[in-house]
Amino acid sequence: MSFAVLVNISIMVGLLYVLYHFQKTYMPFTRRVFIALGMGVAYGACLQVFYGFPSETLTESIGWFNIIGNGYVGLLKMIVVPLVMVSVISAILKLKGAGALGRISGWILALLMITVSIAAVIGIVAALGFGLSAEAITTGAREAARGEQLLTTVARVENLSIPGMLVSLIPANPFLDMTGARSTSIIGVVIFSAFIGVAALGLHRKEAVIAGKFESFVEVAHAIVMRIVTLVLRLTPFGILALMTKVVAGSNFSDILQLIQFVIASYTALIAVFVVHLIMVTMVGASPVQFIRKILPALTFAFTSRSSAGTMPLTIQTLTQRLGVSEGVSNFAASFGTTIGQNGCAGIYPAMLAVMIAPTVGVDPTSFSFIGTLIVTIAIGSFGVAGVGGGATFAALIVLSALGLPVELAGLLISIEPLIDMGRTAVNVSGAITTGFVGGRAMGEVNMDTFNSNDSPELDMDTVS
Repeated sequence: MSFAVLVNISIMVGLLYVLYHFQKTYMPFTRRVFIALGMGVAYGACLQVFYGFPSETLTESIGWFNIIGNGYVGLLKMIVVPLVMVSVISAILKLKGAGALGRISGWILALLMITVSIAAVIGIVAALGFGLSAEAITTGAREAARGEQLLTTVARVENLSIPGMLVSLIPANPFLDMTGARSTSIIGVVIFSAFIGVAALGLHRKEAVIAGKFESFVEVAHAIVMRIVTLVLRLTPFGILALMTKVVAGSNFSDILQLIQFVIASYTALIAVFVVHLIMVTMVGASPVQFIRKILPALTFAFTSRSSAGTMPLTIQTLTQRLGVSEGVSNFAASFGTTIGQNGCAGIYPAMLAVMIAPTVGVDPTSFSFIGTLIVTIAIGSFGVAGVGGGATFAALIVLSALGLPVELAGLLISIEPLIDMGRTAVNVSGAITTGFVGGRAMGEVNMDTFNSNDSPELDMDTVS
């Protein structure tokens, strides 16, 4: 390890200690999150200016920073399966009826399909409005290599069918899904947990004593898991500091400037979709300003981590503890929203790419037939994202291959992928939270006193008594 790397690590340790001091003095969680975000941007920019890009010192330093950043994301992913499992079972036991379960699932899936379709329309308008075209993007060695990689990957997508996508959601081996081995593992865990909950409800009518013991076990397990969630969430500011430092320090700003028009168009579309979410919140009688204030910590982590799955514990906590949504609705919205109907990855991104690439093969991207087919393909293909995994890349492959467009051209944007992916992930999580809140309001599953309260519990504090 060089002396320069050692100095960089020492500075990071010092910044972590500052955040620890703020925690020990009981500074509010939200304030610590934004301080960590600012510190990460500032430190990353200093490293970028001092060492330049690329730099071996910078690369090695980021590798050490990843112990904190990627380690925290790993801890969040560690608790996703047990959190979803005990929360879904606990929520169903409180529903006291399988009919409510079907109603919740129907509302969540319908809202996810509606929002991802709206996101696709916004992506199309943004690409056309900014005059984006794949023909204007210069191809380099990295872009060419990425295009070849996508060509080898597209075979997995072409073999998929809608029935196959739906069948892949069924947990044929629920214990395998508990290990996260499949891209559809989270949905598999949700479905298996739902069966356990419904079975427990049926057992309650026939063997009340045994069912009561099971309910007590679930209650204890739920309390323990929530305590683990609290312990992990307390590390959020530290994780954000390391992740944001990595993003800023490791970005190639010359490549970003060359594709700045696509960056601006993408974030314009992402902001527009977020505004749609706020309109939906307003339509169900809630304050959009209060909504933003309550969900901002979760969106901040989603933005820095680029992981919808990693953000899931914060998403569930935000819905239940800060927005007042019932556990059943919260868990289904967070679980399905992580893998189905992602507004950023499965809606905006494939739509913009399709409009950009269509002229290269002589297709008019402004024709109503093309736009209509594109929107329908995106809505249906959003289920395919869960079926194959890989987020925005596979969503784009599904759409482009279905429309007969050259998939290798999607590799032209590899240099700005991390920057765009940050915004996409935040919008994915915003869509899941909005779906849970709007669906909960429609079903009467939201405590508006909790939503309107300005004294919401912090996400890193104990959430169970």
